[in-house]
Amino acid sequence: MTEVIGVRFKPLGKIYYFDPVGYAIATGTPVVVETARGLEYGSAVLANRQVEDNQVVQPLRKLVRPATEEDKSTMEAVKEKEAQARALCLEKIAQRQLPMKLVEVEYSFDSSKVLFYFTSEGRVDFRELVKDLASVFKTRIELRQIGVRDEAKMLGGLGACGRELCCASFLSDFEPVSIRMAKEQNLSLNPSKISGICGRLMCCLKYESNVYEDSRNGQAARNRRGGSGVDDAEPAEMALHIADEGEGQDE
Repeated sequence: MTEVIGVRFKPLGKIYYFDPVGYAIATGTPVVVETARGLEYGSAVLANRQVEDNQVVQPLRKLVRPATEEDKSTMEAVKEKEAQARALCLEKIAQRQLPMKLVEVEYSFDSSKVLFYFTSEGRVDFRELVKDLASVFKTRIELRQIGVRDEAKMLGGLGACGRELCCASFLSDFEPVSIRMAKEQNLSLNPSKISGICGRLMCCLKYESNVYEDSRNGQAARNRRGGSGVDDAEPAEMALHIADEGEGQDE
């Protein structure tokens, strides 16, 4: 077993394990940790706990310290620099007429790197843009192309149900969603009905998929045992349509 704490760097980002190095960290505590990108500022979402060794990605990086007031001030300054970097990048993209959409800008905590997230329908030659940005910020520049689902997660919005997007409110990871899930749930296959604002199949199609799959498996098992046959199942209604020989359908 290994003692760890769980840290997030974004409100709905992935949870990463770190060695608490003797500190007792409560949930919600701002922390500074050592990462592959250098020092980063995050929030502890999992307090000290023991986990199986096979759940820990080695090498296990260490907690540097619980965040101090100075660290919090530094993070506020980083957020201001991100806003300035975004404005300048948008200006440079327009000047060079590049077919890309800037989504988000992220400074590392120690300001050693600036990461620009963007979307584009195809490949973009942004080498000259990188040179423009590096000449201004005097630090390492990275441009990263992301998909439309990641864009929706970063920007947020409202879904067809009227609620905040699942990906922007509580989902930390995207799970595969297929058209088969919509078919199993007897939903309309009209793309406008089953697609989210990102243009991809809605994540919520996955939520009840297992219920329908279990119902279908139970239906098949009942038919294999013989006797009355199950013609159809309605998991949402918790009902089966059963046909007895010579007696039509019953429910």
